[in-house]
Amino acid sequence: MRLLIVGAGGVGTAAVRIAARRPFLEHCVVADHDAARAEAAVSSVDDPRFAAAVLDASSAPAVAQLCRSLRITHVLNAVDPRFVVAILTGALEARAHYVDMAMSLSQPHPQRPYQKVGVLLGAEQFAVEDRWRAADRLALVGMGVAPGLSDVFARYAADVLFAEVHDIGVRGGSDLVVDGYEFAPASSIWTTIEECLNPPLIYEKNRGLYVTRPFSEPEIFDFPAGIGPIECVHVEHEEVVLIPRWIDVRRVTFKAGLGDEFIQVLKTIHKLGLDSTRKVTVGGVAVSPRDVVAAVLPDPAKLGERMHGRTCAGTYVTGLGRDGRPRATYLYHVVDNAWTMREYGCQAVVWQTAVNAVVGLELLAAGTWTGTGVLGPEAFPPRPFLELLAEHGVPWSMQEL
Repeated sequence: MRLLIVGAGGVGTAAVRIAARRPFLEHCVVADHDAARAEAAVSSVDDPRFAAAVLDASSAPAVAQLCRSLRITHVLNAVDPRFVVAILTGALEARAHYVDMAMSLSQPHPQRPYQKVGVLLGAEQFAVEDRWRAADRLALVGMGVAPGLSDVFARYAADVLFAEVHDIGVRGGSDLVVDGYEFAPASSIWTTIEECLNPPLIYEKNRGLYVTRPFSEPEIFDFPAGIGPIECVHVEHEEVVLIPRWIDVRRVTFKAGLGDEFIQVLKTIHKLGLDSTRKVTVGGVAVSPRDVVAAVLPDPAKLGERMHGRTCAGTYVTGLGRDGRPRATYLYHVVDNAWTMREYGCQAVVWQTAVNAVVGLELLAAGTWTGTGVLGPEAFPPRPFLELLAEHGVPWSMQEL
């Protein structure tokens, strides 16, 4: 595998440090619009397989040209979903396989955003699936932690644990605290605004996909490993689109434990129009309000030293077990920030996202996972993934509820 990692932020840098410990890479180029960031990511590992490059991720021709010049076989998209289409297109033009951790952006229905489905997450990627199949190339989409590991859990439950799957509910929460900041998101605020303020999706077998209001249907979910009960609310997420494509299930939802303060901040951002991506002119400079919000908040990649606590991502499945009796099981992955900082120098949220992408890449390199077209993680056998994930030091767990 000759890998191009696009983006040297928190997740991209974590992917470099994780992949450097594995033998599956022949060569890896880390590309960013900021040369210094790319160089910093590469210099964080003492490994001659890694090199840095400068790249405009918004330019498909630039992505294709870099891939061709470096004989890239696989592209890992580690930037925010605004750039998905350009990177996806560039990878295909260069006949490279593609992996991302968040899919192309949705668009709410212009007249009735909370009553009708608009453009779905990933729609622009699935629209070119025939081209990927014709090229005999794979675009593995949503291969992070959620989406990603959460989809693998869903497939494992359907294949191994359940005779009949009724509900699949992805549930994530944490007890992470960042010292010294009143408000400091542990992941990209740009992406967080996008997924939290868009109309959330729900899937029901007899109804299909439909939308609801942000932060609706709160429920208390008791997270394991001592994290405890957290209120979770509906958030727009890729699993609701991906999982029903391969798993026979009655209902799929995604809810996140955001916390009252976090929700109120997001509502205020929306009320003030600061979630908008449409540029406004300030002092003669055109700038997106959302980009301003992202610029004034601390860089999530640099919060690890001030952060403590754990983050949990998991999939809650109900239905009938293999014995025909009702069953409710939570499959989950808990990561402690103290461990990721000690072992990798990365905060827990970015490490947990990156490690699943690296596991997916290693399975592709080995030929354990194969396919063509545009596929999510739930399309592949789950056991090899879960076994390989455990080799990275943080195994997954399961709890009967």
